[in-house]
Amino acid sequence: MSHNSRGTGQATRVAPPREAARVYPPKPTDVYLFGTCVIDLFFPDAGMDSIRLLEREGIKVHFPQAQSCCGQPAYTSGYTEEARAVARAQLQLFAADWPLVVPSGSCAGMFRHHYHELFKDEPAALQQVEALAARTYELAEFLLHVCRIQLSDTGAPVKVALHTSCSARRELGTHVHGRALLAQLGAVERVDHAYESECCGFGGAFSVRLPDISGLMVLDKTTALKDSGASEVVSADCGCLMNINGALEKQGESLRGEHLASFLLRRSGGK
Repeated sequence: MSHNSRGTGQATRVAPPREAARVYPPKPTDVYLFGTCVIDLFFPDAGMDSIRLLEREGIKVHFPQAQSCCGQPAYTSGYTEEARAVARAQLQLFAADWPLVVPSGSCAGMFRHHYHELFKDEPAALQQVEALAARTYELAEFLLHVCRIQLSDTGAPVKVALHTSCSARRELGTHVHGRALLAQLGAVERVDHAYESECCGFGGAFSVRLPDISGLMVLDKTTALKDSGASEVVSADCGCLMNINGALEKQGESLRGEHLASFLLRRSGGK
């Protein structure tokens, strides 16, 4: 029997081609920070610690007060017009030719990849979107490749598990950047854990629409984190942290996750 599935609707999907490697600029004197709605509402320390890390590198951080959401929740829920309205409001805020640094891989991916789809039929806006995408960086990527940060560990030995949001991993490769930064900390041992590349079950509105499935996914994730032997969990995405920490709290566990910016700052004597 032939296994060729052509014409059956079950043809093997092919991954999109990889992007060309980015060419990184010299470290700038000024950047914008997009704080994200989740950081603003639930993890303000992660935003402030991101600013402190950048300022420690000699960079002036600009934070437009009118910023709100990148539009991802509406976009992934199928509310295209609403997402476009939210995205258009953000586009007006970053007019200077400074890098836009985002302490969330999923939100950075929205700027880098999905705004293009939202504005593909608006030539003027699309040109603005493409220019902004070219200067948008997830925080870990920016620290590693633009700032070329060198961290000195001042903490006690610790085992850490790194969780990377599934969209950040697949769209931006941020798990590589996070691993490289943790590797600079001499007393930090990063431990692998099962389900490392799997979604934690948050997925923005997904966890609200399909809570039973989401609950099982985060149970797999938290079980793997507990079994890893790590005493701390680090992630660069606060949506995932909200989901994972909430599940751990409900389970009565003491293990908690911390944003990568806060962990790096604390371990390198800056907090």
